[in-house]
Amino acid sequence: MTNVTPFPQHGAGSQVGFDRLELQRIMDLYGRMVSAGHWRDYAMDMGRDAAIFSAFRRSAERPEYRIEKRPALRHRQGMWALVGEGGQILKRGQELQGVLAPVERKLLRIVED
Repeated sequence: MTNVTPFPQHGAGSQVGFDRLELQRIMDLYGRMVSAGHWRDYAMDMGRDAAIFSAFRRSAERPEYRIEKRPALRHRQGMWALVGEGGQILKRGQELQGVLAPVERKLLRIVED
């Protein structure tokens, strides 16, 4: 009765996530879009290959934008991607700030109207 079976460790440590500064930048943009009345809901998915932040106009729809972090693509197209509602990749890059630029410009147009 002294045999201890270890808990399986096959997936430990392989989950991709956002660090504090990345999440702060994304949530800052989300808050400004909510205050402008454009977004109402969000979801986050953290998996083995990617961390995804999805922003919704309404919770019953497909996300208007997905911000994806895929570290495996760091040395190729860049680990950050901005994906549109239809699944098309709108912007890729190494830096989060550059990938969020199209949404920032859209926010400026919303505020000016």
